[in-house]
Amino acid sequence: MSEALQDLLDLLDLERIEENIFRGRSRSAVVPRVFGGQVAAQALVAAGRTVPEDRLAHSLHAYFLRIGDPGAPIVYSVDRIRDGRSFTTRRVVAVQHGQPIFHLSASFQAYEEGMEHQAPMPPAPDPETLPTAAELLPLYADAFTDAEVVERILEARESVDLRYVDPPPYGTVGEPREPRSQVWFRTNGKLADDPLLHVVLATYVSDMTLLDSILLAHGRGGWVTGDVVGASLDHAMWFHRPFRADEWLLYDQESPSASGGRGLGQARIYTQDGRLAISVIQEGVVRVPR
Repeated sequence: MSEALQDLLDLLDLERIEENIFRGRSRSAVVPRVFGGQVAAQALVAAGRTVPEDRLAHSLHAYFLRIGDPGAPIVYSVDRIRDGRSFTTRRVVAVQHGQPIFHLSASFQAYEEGMEHQAPMPPAPDPETLPTAAELLPLYADAFTDAEVVERILEARESVDLRYVDPPPYGTVGEPREPRSQVWFRTNGKLADDPLLHVVLATYVSDMTLLDSILLAHGRGGWVTGDVVGASLDHAMWFHRPFRADEWLLYDQESPSASGGRGLGQARIYTQDGRLAISVIQEGVVRVPR
């Protein structure tokens, strides 16, 4: 396991303060605020620690309420909404400086057999043939307004091997493209077999690139180039089938709509052998600076 991945696992390992109250620390993201994927992942950890181990996370729905302060701890309060025969529901509120910054509802289910069908996996190249972030990012350094952005992105993503199938938004600024994006990802090291851990790591990564497809449709480079400003508003995920976050996962993303200063991203995440593991939808603020 890489040192960066161990640091990320330590970041997600919350301190239990009381029966249903946990505390997490933060670190700076590429932009000077708490990364949304970190808050979502930590909130899911808090919820999962109040649920029996035989019940697996099958969905989450979350709202980002305020910008998180990376210099302050985050307190997660878990409300045990329901413990049914098959399903368990938890609500989590993340608080900083006395104000809620994030709200999550998560549902967990005991394993059962059922009907099976899925959307087919789209074509995508072998991830091993694609450039790593360390190989790709320096090629676009001139597109960034801040010369240190490349280093900050590489540091932020050091725990995850994330590879773009096509150039990222900042690679084709001024050239509108089809609002679709694909990336392959896996953690930079093996993980324990705990199913919640793999769901939490996929939740963390899911907030990294989902709004890219919105930018592609308008030829915008994104927050790192300064030609748009934005933030995640809400985030939903459905976990359909078992998967491992330390094995290659294809994140197939698209944007069906942008209007009113908001953009919608939706995606499916497949295992390398073609099983549909996760569905994701996120809306974000996407504004052109005045």
